[in-house]
Amino acid sequence: MPKLSIRDLELAHKRVLIRVDFNVPLKDGVITDDTRIRETLPTIEYALRHKAKVILCSHLGRPKGKPVESMSLRPLVARLRVLLEHVLTDAENVAFSPNCVGEIAEELSRQLESGQTLLLENLRFHPEEEANDPKFAQKLAALCDIYVNDAFGSAHRAHASTEGITHFVKQSAAGFLMEKELNFLGKVLTEPDRPFVAIIGGSKISGKIDVVDNLLDKADTLLIGGGMAYTFLNALGQQTGKSLVETDKLEVATAALNKAKAKGVKLLLPVDHVLADKFSADAKTQIFEGDGAFPAELMALDIGPATIDLFGKEIAEARTILWNGPMGVFELAPFAHGTDAIAELVAANDEATSIVGGGDSVAAVQQAGVADRITHISTGGGASLEFLEGKTLPGVAALTDK
Repeated sequence: MPKLSIRDLELAHKRVLIRVDFNVPLKDGVITDDTRIRETLPTIEYALRHKAKVILCSHLGRPKGKPVESMSLRPLVARLRVLLEHVLTDAENVAFSPNCVGEIAEELSRQLESGQTLLLENLRFHPEEEANDPKFAQKLAALCDIYVNDAFGSAHRAHASTEGITHFVKQSAAGFLMEKELNFLGKVLTEPDRPFVAIIGGSKISGKIDVVDNLLDKADTLLIGGGMAYTFLNALGQQTGKSLVETDKLEVATAALNKAKAKGVKLLLPVDHVLADKFSADAKTQIFEGDGAFPAELMALDIGPATIDLFGKEIAEARTILWNGPMGVFELAPFAHGTDAIAELVAANDEATSIVGGGDSVAAVQQAGVADRITHISTGGGASLEFLEGKTLPGVAALTDK
């Protein structure tokens, strides 16, 4: 990785501001899933063990630049005390600042001792955060000696806490989660072990076309499923009934098919489909094979068994697997089989480096119970997509070069 890592820093007795992604689901002030907090624990624990004075900052939800009680980070203090119990000398060593900038935050940061932690209130309670306001960024920088970004999921945003602050601190480095994401995703784009198979799904081609285009320059095989497959099949002349088709993207799909052919990349589309009369768990379903016209009143909501076999052969031979997007409407039981089967096939190939990214794909591998057999599950969402599109992420570019 060309950027400084937290490993490269002298942390002892320094105030270290760590940008984390604590955008966790809260219900009545109770955390319902603490995955995002756990993901960044290695970075926080490393800093505490190296006698740093740790200051944590994050956004939560979309408060639109003003304080919203239900989006306060205060409820996270109790969970942090439990999760950090083994590295803290005292549970009270996790304190909370009712504001992320200003006199109180500055005073609390000055009072911190080595091995103690301070959690700041929601960054997005201030409109200046998303506006990347330099004065606000400078106020954040005033709280610390060193800045560490461990929020890969926010790295595609040029906000005050991800990009602006780096102009006002001496050193900006990547935390362990950020480093892991950059290493895994970076290897996929620069030097993947081959064969490299990319599986792209999800409902619409419009959100993924830049990813598809970039991967056609990198991958050996592209497997396309989900709703977006029907825009491709339509572009090839197949009538797909009431299936989701983006008619304004037919030319884009045709261009991708032509590029795959020109590059010698194998681009495979579903060869059979689970058709349904409605978008519902109690829909009547049937398997449809071949390239004939679908019955006009039916829509495809999952890939069929022949497609699972076809895709499975490619996945079994792969040495790098990248998966982004489900194969069907996996939230509804009758249409979850294709996605579950692909998850199982990806997990079964233990000779390959497997990387799963995007909220729905992550949910899919968790639903299938195979998450612990995937090499890397990306926390990035939009950041992962933009990285795979080949874009520069502002929060990464801003970090200090090695």
